[in-house]
Amino acid sequence: MASCCNMASAATGFVLSHNVSSNTNSLASSRITMVMYPTTTTKNPNSSRLVVRAAEEAAATPTVEGEAAPKPKPPPIGPKRGAKVKVLRKESYWFNGIGSVVAVDQDPKTRYPVVVRFNKVNYANVSTNNYALDEIEEVK
Repeated sequence: MASCCNMASAATGFVLSHNVSSNTNSLASSRITMVMYPTTTTKNPNSSRLVVRAAEEAAATPTVEGEAAPKPKPPPIGPKRGAKVKVLRKESYWFNGIGSVVAVDQDPKTRYPVVVRFNKVNYANVSTNNYALDEIEEVK
């Protein structure tokens, strides 16, 4: 009967290479290489040997002080959380009703970014709905 479970081979082994950069004052970077060699011994035929080597590389070029600074955050869109708003969407159950803002999605691609919660529930027993910025009006 042929052996189907023996997968050992003299050519097996793998190499993992991982570069690690450190942003310290010396601006040095190091390189770590890991190599795994299978060894077959009479004591333990499934044992392996792991070799890890680390080496210092040349210093990285320093960054220029005058490079582009990170852009400031854009101002928040829509009403603030907890603000009272009046619904202007005519087909809404809460048309001309007043609710409070639960959340505002700051992604400009979102079609209905403002989540409004109402005290009154609709026919489906739901008390929140999403609205576009032009479908609500902040009330003081």
